Amino acid sequence: MTLLAVRDLRKSYGALAVTDGLSLDVAEGELHAIIGPNGAGKTTLIAQLSGQLAPDSGSVTFDGTDITRTDMASRVRAGLARSFQITTLMPAMTALENVALAVQGRSGSSFRFWRPVAAEAALNDQAMTCLAQVGLADRADRPAAAMSHGEKRQLELAVALACRPRLLLLDEPLAGTGPQEAERLVALLEALKGQVTMVLIEHDMAAVFALADRISVLVYGQIVASGGPEEIRQDPAVRAAYLGEEAC
Repeated sequence: MTLLAVRDLRKSYGALAVTDGLSLDVAEGELHAIIGPNGAGKTTLIAQLSGQLAPDSGSVTFDGTDITRTDMASRVRAGLARSFQITTLMPAMTALENVALAVQGRSGSSFRFWRPVAAEAALNDQAMTCLAQVGLADRADRPAAAMSHGEKRQLELAVALACRPRLLLLDEPLAGTGPQEAERLVALLEALKGQVTMVLIEHDMAAVFALADRISVLVYGQIVASGGPEEIRQDPAVRAAYLGEEAC
């Protein structure tokens, strides 16, 4: 079943076409990676899928409903969430409090801003489930500001999962992480496969080929190839245009 369908999407800035007649299908349950050189239009595409940026033309359909002109909040309520590039952690708050706030925002809890998040056990229980899901249960009481870069990435993912998304948009989750942190995040995304549909933008080709069920290659705002990891790895045009020796 196709969960996300993009048809003839276009976005230009003056004479520069950043998204140029792009069409894309994402099947429910898959991890679909989008790769391409710098300036290919990947982040602009994610911004249009999330509702942060309106396309000039074309359509975005989620679970059979046209969401092209709906705002970000409406898309989150529908089950489409974006992580990492727009998630803002509250540095003075603990990991548990950050996730509990996201749970509250999704559930419409009776939480009031002058009451501590810890006052609502139901929020904490759901938040702890999300923290455990990303391997941060033992960091629940640690302020976000005191966490390592990799732990903050994990926490941002927990915040996104607190929205209970059916589709999670991940924009360069491994950016800025060290080898061990990246390894933990790759293992986490591998564990999440099948539980939530994911669209992944990532420059780490080893991670992409290890994780993706399908890969689409974006060059100058257009999808130039789409297929399974091995198909993309062996595509001569893709290798010449982008992958080079990284695919070996």
